[in-house]
Amino acid sequence: MSRDLAEGLLARARDDAAAVRAVLTITGVSDAIVGFHAQQAVEKSIKAVLAANDHSFPFTHDLEGLVERCHDVGVELPELVQHDAGLLTPYAVRHRYGGEPPALVDRDSALALASTAVAWASDMLGSDV
Repeated sequence: MSRDLAEGLLARARDDAAAVRAVLTITGVSDAIVGFHAQQAVEKSIKAVLAANDHSFPFTHDLEGLVERCHDVGVELPELVQHDAGLLTPYAVRHRYGGEPPALVDRDSALALASTAVAWASDMLGSDV
């Protein structure tokens, strides 16, 4: 993996976290949209740290699987991300491909997960990207 890939993923994670913050209080924006961008922020943050440490990662939206991958290679995650990130996984698939929108986390929790993951990845990469 490369540093460029890691920084690119982190930059996109920051964009997704910014999208969550921007639409958080807009009632016309569904919870599914908030959850999707929060899921993407967490996913890209985890992948950025894995890439920065030369660890491969699967092309998946499964946050539980990415958390497990971190454990397998010795990458420590923030407690909130480690325990609750998986709640966002359904937003990546069900929202994008139809079906009943998930109702697993509230908007504030989604923002907390996204913000925590991005801050952690930023610290791990030592990056202000």
